[in-house]
Amino acid sequence: MKPARKKSQALPNQPRVHKVAFMLNDEEYKAVERYLHKYKIQNKSRWYRETILSHILRTLDEDYPTLFKEIEMRR
Repeated sequence: MKPARKKSQALPNQPRVHKVAFMLNDEEYKAVERYLHKYKIQNKSRWYRETILSHILRTLDEDYPTLFKEIEMRR
């Protein structure tokens, strides 16, 4: 079982210095705003960061290198 991840925090020795920006269309923006309002999320920046990074970490965890290809392991 994996240990629970801590909430993301800027550490004094690791400040956040890289800015990332992206654009949403009207429908995407409305969907995000509805979600944030429904779940009473006040810190949008932290939510975006945690959502994106959790997806990235989950994908990397699933795509770990193996000695054999998946189809060979299923035989």
